[in-house]
Amino acid sequence: MTNASATLPVPARWPGLGGWNLYFLAKFMLVALGMLDFQALPNLLFAAFLLVPLPGRWLRVARQLVAVPVGIALFYQDTWLPPFSRLLAQPGVFDFSWDYLLELLGRFINWNLLGALALLLVGYLYLRHWLRLSTLSLLGLAWLAVGGLPALGRDAGQAPGAAAVTTEQAQATAVADNATLDSWLERFFASERERVTAFPAMKADEQPFDLLVINICSLAWDDLSAVGLRDNPLFSRLDVIFDQFNSATSYSGPAAIRVLRASCGQSSHAGLYQPAPEQCLLFQNLARLGFQSNTLLNHSGRFDNFIGDITQQHMPQPGLRNTDFPRALVGFDGSPIASDLEVLRRWWGQRKGAPAEHVSLFYNSISLHDGNRIVTADGGTRVADYATRTTRLFGELGSFLDELERSGRRVVVAIVPEHGAALHGDRMQLSGMREIPTPSITHVPVGLKFIGMGQPARSEPLRVSAPTSYLALSELISRVYAGLGQQQVLDVPSLLIDLPTTEQVAETAGAQVLNYQGRAYMRLQGQPDWQPVPKEHP
Repeated sequence: MTNASATLPVPARWPGLGGWNLYFLAKFMLVALGMLDFQALPNLLFAAFLLVPLPGRWLRVARQLVAVPVGIALFYQDTWLPPFSRLLAQPGVFDFSWDYLLELLGRFINWNLLGALALLLVGYLYLRHWLRLSTLSLLGLAWLAVGGLPALGRDAGQAPGAAAVTTEQAQATAVADNATLDSWLERFFASERERVTAFPAMKADEQPFDLLVINICSLAWDDLSAVGLRDNPLFSRLDVIFDQFNSATSYSGPAAIRVLRASCGQSSHAGLYQPAPEQCLLFQNLARLGFQSNTLLNHSGRFDNFIGDITQQHMPQPGLRNTDFPRALVGFDGSPIASDLEVLRRWWGQRKGAPAEHVSLFYNSISLHDGNRIVTADGGTRVADYATRTTRLFGELGSFLDELERSGRRVVVAIVPEHGAALHGDRMQLSGMREIPTPSITHVPVGLKFIGMGQPARSEPLRVSAPTSYLALSELISRVYAGLGQQQVLDVPSLLIDLPTTEQVAETAGAQVLNYQGRAYMRLQGQPDWQPVPKEHP
C-alpha cells in the first residue's frame, strides 16, 4: 500500500493572485470612490483564469502575457468611458495641434487619485508579507458580486430612522427597460416630424428690422456656473432668456444645422444629413419675408467641414474671412481666430451702408472652444482659461450691443450657443470631451435682445421656464415679425405665451441621450441597451 500511494501524482497547487492583488484592490478603492462601474462577472472570470493551476513554467508565463492586455481591456470596460473606438471618432481628432494634444494628455492625470494609489501600493508591499491578500481580494470580489458595497453606500447615506421606500416611490425611480425607451423615442420623432412654424405672409405695413443670430461654441449653463459667470452683465441686458433650452447635440456642425432648420420639429441626428423641406429652413422663411441672408464666422470654417454644413442649408458663403483680421486667438487646430467685436463691427459697418430693409445674419464664434490660446502682444500665444475668454467675449458682445443701440435701427439679437464646453467632465468623459451629449452639455443659455423697438426698461429679463428647443426660437421670431405692424409697439410678454415645448432628447453620431420621467438615459452606438446616465461623483 505504501509503495502504491507513493506513485500517485501530487495534486496541483493552486496559486495565489500575486501582483494581481494590487489590480483588484485598486478597483475596490475606485468603486468605493464612485469612479468605477464595476462589472462582477467578467472580473470573477478573470480572477478564476489567474487562479487555475497550470503545469509547467511556460504555461504560467504565457498566462501572464495574456493576462496583461486582458486586464487592461477589462479595466477600461469597468470605467464609465465610452468604447475606445468612439474616442478616436471625435470630429477632427487627428487635426489637433500638439499643444492641445499635450493639454488633453494632462487631463488624464488626477493627482489626488495618484496619491491614493501610491498609498495603496505602499500598503500592498508592506501587508503582502503578513496577510493572504488573495483571500482578501476574492472576498472583495464575492462581496461586490452580490452588491455588498453599493448596498452599504445606500445605507450609509440614509438618515437613521428614515422610513422605508414605498412601492410607489420604487416604481417612480425604477429603471425603464429598452422596449419602453425605444417606443418613447420613436413616438417623439414621429411627433416632431409633424411640427412646423407657420410664418406669416409679408406685411405691407411692416416695421423693418434686422435679425442677428449669434451662434457661440462651447457655452452652457453648467460652464458658466463652474467659473462663476452665471450672473453676468451681458445676460442682464437681454429681454428674454430661455431657462431650459436644449441644444440637442454636443458638436458644432450638427448644432449649426439644427439652428438653420429651426422651423421644424427636432430631427434625428441622421436626419440632419438628409435634404430638409424648405419650410424647415429658418433663413429661407425669412428670405420670403424680404430678409437678405448673411453668413459670418470668426474662423475659417474648414475644421470638420463646418462651412459645408452651413452652405448645404442654402446659406451664402461668409461675407468676410477670418484672415481679414488680426489674430485674437489661435485655435485648438492651430488656425487663426479673429476678435468677435472686430468681425461684427466691420460687418455692421457694411450693413449700414447696404440698401436692404431687412437683413438676417448667422454668425458663428469659436472663441470659447476648448484648447484655444490667446495671442500676446509679441505675436506669441499663451494659455487662457475659460473664465478669461468668456469674460472677454461677453465684454465684446456688450460693446457690440452698445453700437447697435447707438445706430437707432431696429435689431433683434438672438444669442444661441451650440453646446457646452464640458468644463469639468464627468465619469464618462474627460474635461472637454463631448461625445456623449449629456444634459450638462446641451442645457444652454439662449436669450434675445430687442433693440430700437421701444421696449420698457426691465430690472431683469423675461424668462421662458418650459423645456424648449429650436422650434420655440423659430416661433418667437415669426411672432416678432407678425407683431411689428406700422406704429405698433412690440408686446414681448404676449409673444412668449404658449411657445412650443420640446422633450429633452440629444444625439451625436456615437450616442443618444433622452430624459424619461425625470431621469436621463443614454445609449452608445452599436449597443442595444439603454442605461441611466451616471450621476456625477463629488
